[in-house]
Parts: sequence; C-alpha cells; structure tokens
Amino acid sequence: MVEQLERRSTFTRSQEDYLKALYLLGGGERPVPTRELAQRLGISSPSVSEMVTRLSAQGLVEHDRYRGQQLTRDGRKVALELVRHHRLLEMFLVRVLGYSWDEVHDEAERLEHVISERMEQRIFDLLGRPELDPHGHAIPTLTGKVRPVSNRPLSECRAGERVVVQGVSDEDPGKLRELERRGLLPATRIAVLAASQFEGPIEVRLRGRRESVPLGLARAIFVAEAR
Repeated sequence: MVEQLERRSTFTRSQEDYLKALYLLGGGERPVPTRELAQRLGISSPSVSEMVTRLSAQGLVEHDRYRGQQLTRDGRKVALELVRHHRLLEMFLVRVLGYSWDEVHDEAERLEHVISERMEQRIFDLLGRPELDPHGHAIPTLTGKVRPVSNRPLSECRAGERVVVQGVSDEDPGKLRELERRGLLPATRIAVLAASQFEGPIEVRLRGRRESVPLGLARAIFVAEAR
C-alpha cells in the first residue's frame, strides 16, 4: 500500500485525467487518435500531444504518430485506480450522503485524486463491496479486473427483443434526470415494441406501460439480453 501511495504522488491531476480519459476511450485495448482524446478532454490536439510525450517518457503511454496512443501496463494500472476511486465515490455519495445520481459525477471527479487507499478501502467495505456504481458501470477490483458489462445501446435494438438495462451514460445530468423520470434505471426489464424509424423514438414496454423513448436518450442506455 505504501508503494502504491508513493507511486500516485508522482503524478499530477492533469496526468491522471489524461490516463483515465484514455482508458475510458478504450486506450487499454487499442490506440486512440489524438483528436478523439482531445475532444474527450476538451482541449487542443497540440496540448494532448505535449502531455502524451511526457507520459510516454514515463512509460505510461505508447504513442504512434499515425495510429494514436495506447496505455502501457503501468499506465492502465494508474487509470484503473482512478476509475475505481471515481465509481466508489459515486456510490458513496448516493448511498451514504443522499446525492441523486445526476449530481455525483463532478463531485467524484474532484475527490478521486485526493482520497487515500485507506479511505478507498473503508468506503468499499462500508458499501458492502459493490461491483457496480449507481449508473451500472463496473468498479475495477484492486487487482485491476473489470467485470464485463454490455455497451450495446437501446437505440440498436430491434422490435420483439427483450432486454435489461445494464448501465447508462453519466455524462449528461439532464439525461440522467430524464431517465430516472421515465423509470429507465439499471436492472429495468424492457420489451422493444418498435425500433427507431428515420431517427424517431423507440417504442418500448416497461413495468406494464408503453413508453416512447427519444433516440438521443436511447443511445445513452446500454442493455443486455434479458434472461
């Protein structure tokens, strides 16, 4: 634990943000183009390139001029630690402090950089060792394992399918509030009545009622086949 704390103390918040963003874009498995990373972080491509050069020198990122950047094994460890902190904090804020699920993302973004591993473990134990955060995203284990979850959006479902909501995008608080209002929460079972036509809504049945889900909202809902 001491070694882990010392390792994290050598990175700035900005460096950690880059590594986490790269992981969330799939950079643990494939190269991510500089433009894509820049859009995620909301900064210019030259600024991304400058930071990636520094991270590459630290052995955290592999950079290819044409294909983009990908996390090394060490870089992935740092990113997963931040993701674990973030998702545990979101669950803590919802379950213990009474935050709504549309309020927790920004709070967790700030706190994930400063909590100790001791506090992380206390939160984990207090919450009953959860595997998922409030939005249905997998919480990485201490050994870096991540429970597989579906990334198939409801917008791609066909009429006649029966699915269950596994998770939702947490990037837009407004969409989260609308999902909650409509009852489209993780673990909700859905019967698809009609697929989207010409960018129109998807017709579904949930909890015994028919619901028309706008396409933009359906793209923020990730589902798996109901069993």
